[in-house]
Amino acid sequence: MIPGANRTLADDVDILRAVFKSLAVGLVVCDQQGNFVFFNPEAERILGMGRKDVSPSDWTPAYGYYYTDMVTPYPPERLPLARAMRGEEVLHELIFIQNPQQPAGIWISAAARPFTDTAGTIRGAVVVFHDIADAQDMLRKRVSSVGAGEKPAAASAFEASLVLERFAWFRGVHDQMCRAVEQTADTVIITDRQGVVEYVNPAFEQTTGYAASEVLGQTPRVLKSGYHDAAFYKNLWDQLLAGEPFRGTLVNRKKSGELYWAEQTITPMRDRNQKITHFVSVLKDVTDLRKQQEQEFHLRLAKEIQQRFYGTAVSLPGFDIAGAAYPADQTGGDYFDFIPLRDGCVYIVIGDVTGHGFGSALLMAETRAYLRSYANLVSDIGSLLNCLNRSLAADLAGGQHVTLLLARLDPRSRSLQYSAAGHVPCYLLRRSGEIGLVMNSMGPPLGLFPNREYSCSQVIPLDCGETIVLLTDGVTETENRDLKQFGVERALEFIRGRQQDSARVLVQGLYEAARAFACGEPQRDDITSVVCKVSPISAS
Repeated sequence: MIPGANRTLADDVDILRAVFKSLAVGLVVCDQQGNFVFFNPEAERILGMGRKDVSPSDWTPAYGYYYTDMVTPYPPERLPLARAMRGEEVLHELIFIQNPQQPAGIWISAAARPFTDTAGTIRGAVVVFHDIADAQDMLRKRVSSVGAGEKPAAASAFEASLVLERFAWFRGVHDQMCRAVEQTADTVIITDRQGVVEYVNPAFEQTTGYAASEVLGQTPRVLKSGYHDAAFYKNLWDQLLAGEPFRGTLVNRKKSGELYWAEQTITPMRDRNQKITHFVSVLKDVTDLRKQQEQEFHLRLAKEIQQRFYGTAVSLPGFDIAGAAYPADQTGGDYFDFIPLRDGCVYIVIGDVTGHGFGSALLMAETRAYLRSYANLVSDIGSLLNCLNRSLAADLAGGQHVTLLLARLDPRSRSLQYSAAGHVPCYLLRRSGEIGLVMNSMGPPLGLFPNREYSCSQVIPLDCGETIVLLTDGVTETENRDLKQFGVERALEFIRGRQQDSARVLVQGLYEAARAFACGEPQRDDITSVVCKVSPISAS
């Protein structure tokens, strides 16, 4: 041995290295930058590999550190050595290691602490760890050697240390699981084999309105709504007692009497002998979700019906007629229609119901039904609007109303007659593109004043090349990012510039022009238009 008086610092370092290399625990030292400066043989054996030139952020990928679930990788900054580099002292951290050199994986217990200079500045950190599996093997060997004359105190002390360490780990896992169950938003119920409630979590009270004290010792029958029959519950219990989990959607009843839909999973719990001892039930209140799904279903159904309405087409000698509606929501309140009459004439209708969405779509369908019912019973346009107005006024409330323009096309006289109730102006363009007629409103919207009488225009002759343009305010009031509106003039200019196009192409193009003007702004109102071009009469 080197006499103390003659030892140099280098000698002391060599002695420490020798001691560290002979330790029966793994020991790793890093500097303040996280570079490994020492790796003893036991550390290499336990980790399955030696020191690597990697940064702290690569420690997890390089060595394969995992949480106690053996799946989730440790964040590099949460590893004991990284925490010690930040000044934290870490005791008894349980870590699972699995890498190509340790494919089966091993468990280690690690402790780490920083080391500082005389000024208190952290200069690095050290981590000490041992293989728990090896400790268990050592324990078994120690215990078996007691019978051969070895003092049992060492084995007992070692066993106590290991048991305490494992107990601390299991307690941590247990506490974590309890916190998860207590804090989850889903309802958790645990019953015994007979269905008697032994535990409910706080979410149970929030969902059902029952306090835990009101259901402990009872059965979940307090939640029965009467929606499911006895056969349903018999099949459920048969399935559970056979050891199979149940998954389904039930209708339960809250303490207040309110019904709610619950997605429920009930799982049998078994003991070591595979005997069913308890049932764990997890419920999620999906009432709002089901309401949303039902609403979406009704909206889809309404949209399909409304699209069939919008598919209405008409063929009239001497005229090219088309209409198109583009709702702002799945369903809309805009309305256009072509109604053939017994005398060979056709009603062209365009309307706008207050608002847009499902309620407006229903009102639009009602307006359409009334109008088609009266169309062949009342010959005068004004009288037809009077009948429609009275019917709607009897049904509507709260200021609901319908704006509407009704035009009658007569192919024999090639003429137009119209009436309008609160609707935006519509137009007749001459062949030159000039406005030949502005079809203004002749009274308030329908449904507001039941005794209001509506008149109609004179008969207006039509010439070849003229175009009737009917719009809703969704076209003219389309806004861009600068809050400027598309306006009537832009709409008419679009029609003037494409007189050679068919009516079908024009209504489609008018919508596209309005949306292009919006420059990506969301569509806030339904956009509807009808175009009727007066064509030459066929020689045949």
